[in-house]
Amino acid sequence: MAEFKPTLLTLPSLAPSLALEILPRGLTINKIFVQADGRTHDIVVGPEDGADHGKIKYHNTIVGRYSNRIPVGAHSIEKNGAKGEVNVLPNISENNLVSLHGGPIGFDSLPFAAIPTTSATLFSKTELASLSSLIPGDSSSSIWRLVSEDGDQGFPGTLTVEVLVGLVAGDGAEHQQGEEFDLGSVVIIYRAKVEGKDGAKAVTPVNLTQHWGFNLDASLKEGISVKGHNLTMKAASVLERDALNLPTGNLPAVSGAHVHNGKTIGESFPADGYDDYYLLSPDAVAPIQKYIPLEQITDPASSFDGLKSIVESPSKGALELNSEKSGLKLTFDSNQSGLQFYSYNYPDPNAPRKKIHGGSGKWNNGDGYVPGSAAMIEFHEPLSAFLYPSLQQRGDTTLLASGEVYNNFVRLRVSAKHVA
Repeated sequence: MAEFKPTLLTLPSLAPSLALEILPRGLTINKIFVQADGRTHDIVVGPEDGADHGKIKYHNTIVGRYSNRIPVGAHSIEKNGAKGEVNVLPNISENNLVSLHGGPIGFDSLPFAAIPTTSATLFSKTELASLSSLIPGDSSSSIWRLVSEDGDQGFPGTLTVEVLVGLVAGDGAEHQQGEEFDLGSVVIIYRAKVEGKDGAKAVTPVNLTQHWGFNLDASLKEGISVKGHNLTMKAASVLERDALNLPTGNLPAVSGAHVHNGKTIGESFPADGYDDYYLLSPDAVAPIQKYIPLEQITDPASSFDGLKSIVESPSKGALELNSEKSGLKLTFDSNQSGLQFYSYNYPDPNAPRKKIHGGSGKWNNGDGYVPGSAAMIEFHEPLSAFLYPSLQQRGDTTLLASGEVYNNFVRLRVSAKHVA
């Protein structure tokens, strides 16, 4: 099926240190291959057969139009003179009060189309001209598009989404025993614009993320848990939730198990695992604008180059995940205010595990992934932020209006050190 036909991105090398595989359905990052220390790792969990993503929700897919949870019902919204109403639809089986990850048919279930660079409409001419120098290589990047029509899942306005996925080479440093070396980075840039009917102004909530799950040891086939991974997170607060896991609007300071200062994930592990939203410290958030005037993108004379700013911006080290066992480390940067950390508490025990991770790749074979076998790290704005002024303290209502372009990025740097 075309929606599961993979596209392979690689660094321009005969033996690339970094490569990834994208499936059109849900813009799924199906595999991230890392070559380090004489080993091949695939650092994201998931099924062996890409088509099985059609049976397993939210494994390395994009999430949209709105990440995480929103209370069901009609909500009035307004921005920049545009007014609208969101009619949020339920999709949580245990109640009809919550919408999760965009509604019954979210972006994770829809096919994105790969488009030629010259057809992109949400990246400026300057950005497209600099793409080949910032992300060199014929197979190092791709741009994908999805159009969500007005009323889709109850959201107003026609939303056009374009996503650039690219691989950036590492610093080329020589491998020295015991020292960390840069293998390269994965960069994902999410852009979107909203349009009303017959040219009318429109406004809609938008809060996109990649719902990907990482395991840095799985390819060693010596145990599947991530509880031995070290996690460092520059978080200031953790979102308080009610009985439905909807936000209360309160953001208490991180404390106890929620202080991730390099300790292992398994240390002080909560009884039900982690499934929490963390608001980052202001100095951990990349200073890249979240909304761009549309004219800066569409004006042929515009010199706007947000791509250059993202690729070349110094790391804030918002989150680091590393394993002493494999020697691999991931360093994340984003312009989003926070992230959801989920310790993969409820995987389907009958679902297949990748062969490279020690599984058979088959359903109902008794060797699937287990609770705690992935760290899902999803950068986005707070849950239901457009409904809670207290969650907009960084100035983002998560509302997108006509005349502007949504601009969200995540950059994942992969590094390694020699393991004896």
